[in-house]
Amino acid sequence: MELTLGKIANLLDGVVEGDESITINSLSTLKDGSGSDLSFLANSKYRKDLEISRCGAVLVNSTIGQINSSVNLIKVDDAYTSFAIILELFERNGAVLRKGIEEPVFINQESNIAEDVYVGAFSYIASGANIGKGTQIYPQVYIGENVEIGEKCVVFPGVKIFANTKIGDNCTLHSGAIIGSEGFGFAPQKGGGFKRIPQIGNVVLGDHVSIGANTTIDRGTVSSTRIESGVKLDNLVHIGHNVSIGQDSAIAAQAGIAGSTVIGNHCMFGGQVGIVGHIEVANHTQIAPKGGVMSSIKEEGRKLLGAPVMDFRHTKKVWVAWRKLPEMQKKIEALEATLIKNH
Repeated sequence: MELTLGKIANLLDGVVEGDESITINSLSTLKDGSGSDLSFLANSKYRKDLEISRCGAVLVNSTIGQINSSVNLIKVDDAYTSFAIILELFERNGAVLRKGIEEPVFINQESNIAEDVYVGAFSYIASGANIGKGTQIYPQVYIGENVEIGEKCVVFPGVKIFANTKIGDNCTLHSGAIIGSEGFGFAPQKGGGFKRIPQIGNVVLGDHVSIGANTTIDRGTVSSTRIESGVKLDNLVHIGHNVSIGQDSAIAAQAGIAGSTVIGNHCMFGGQVGIVGHIEVANHTQIAPKGGVMSSIKEEGRKLLGAPVMDFRHTKKVWVAWRKLPEMQKKIEALEATLIKNH
């Protein structure tokens, strides 16, 4: 695929500073690029890489200011988003759209497979399943009874989708994801041991949801675990039964959300965030990596850090004081010794 710099700028509503006629045929990092590559700079910590880059052109934010480099630039409102648009363009150009049903597969005669659906070898589709137009089911996928999958979804190899799950349009499920596994329900018994609580609910995914590799989402006990439209879950995320995650929220790898917790819209959680069950987290909440949430967060738009989480700035002050505890202890012990001596 080849595009002139001028054409790329037009696609992105950007402004070229340099030679609009040069041709771009690949994408690269700032460090590894050559004269036909396009890269981007969205984080100022990589500004030095731009100054020595050999890329043909670089996408930068229009607010970047003076650059000590002769590289061609395309100035845009948001370099990160603009680079994502170009990545999608190159991805579509190189993508192979698979069609048809490979052998061997098992497709129950009581399932409904729409036109243009691809089903890869060794996949299993149970009775009552409905799969929408243009959806891609890669090899070794399990789709249980009465599962509904919308249009133009991509289900990568090894995904398991259990009975009664409902998935919207344009969703992506990466390899190893398990949707609708049994929720963790066990009632402690007086005499010891536990009584298993059957989980007979389901999982509902909205549109444009992305589920990372080896992420698990448990089905509800009697109702639904809900992942609303636009949600992005990274690899190795666990979502407990009856959890609800609001639209356009994003959760990074190794995070875990316990059962019956309600997450608001537009929330962002870093890696290894842990959230207890049966609480609520308000809209636009941001939690830094390894944050531990022990109680409901009711105020919208908070930025939180630590375990248990506190206000981001307050936690950093606490950590500064914590690092000084050994010195403070010595001072306190010295003061105590002085007081004892004087009395």
